Amino acid sequence: MFEITVSKNMKNEIYRKAIHISSLWMPLFIYLAPQEWALFLFGGGFILNTMIEYANYRRYKWARKSFGRLFFRTLRAKETVRDKFRPTGSMYVLAAAFLCSLLFSKPIAAISLTVMLTADAAAALIGKFYGKRKIYKKKTLEGTTAFFACALLINMLFNPLSTFTYAGVLACLAATFSELFEDKIKIDDNLSVPLLSGLILTIL
Repeated sequence: MFEITVSKNMKNEIYRKAIHISSLWMPLFIYLAPQEWALFLFGGGFILNTMIEYANYRRYKWARKSFGRLFFRTLRAKETVRDKFRPTGSMYVLAAAFLCSLLFSKPIAAISLTVMLTADAAAALIGKFYGKRKIYKKKTLEGTTAFFACALLINMLFNPLSTFTYAGVLACLAATFSELFEDKIKIDDNLSVPLLSGLILTIL
């Protein structure tokens, strides 16, 4: 009988990606609500989140207690290093939601943010559980393929909102490479994926 052994790291990864999927209300809000509401919500959320994270870094007791309850299980190894202030993924997600709302049309903003939230989760989980062929550092062919396929599917599902053309394929490829080579471009993929894909869809 085929079984999958779930380690503590995998459980944390599943928890982190569940948070991603649960955040799909954000692109829905962007598409349905007035732009001003989206900018206020995500801009305010970013500022509040930044204040809590920085207060946690400075070891204020109230912040460490609240921060731990909210984010501890979602932190990656690099985000737990205490040598300097390091923003967590939630800060980048909120920044991405704000910038997508500000810079792109509603359909493109919704597509770009949905791709980041779903494709990243698909890549991480498929890569963790089924990834066998390493193509770049810890990234696997299976996980990267899952990212591209999910991004492509999201673009196709949004077709009534934004006509699916070669621009959609290019945007998916750009998003995939942005996630794959995150360490090279020095920008968190929670931010680079939606901004790059949104920029390509807007220009093309």
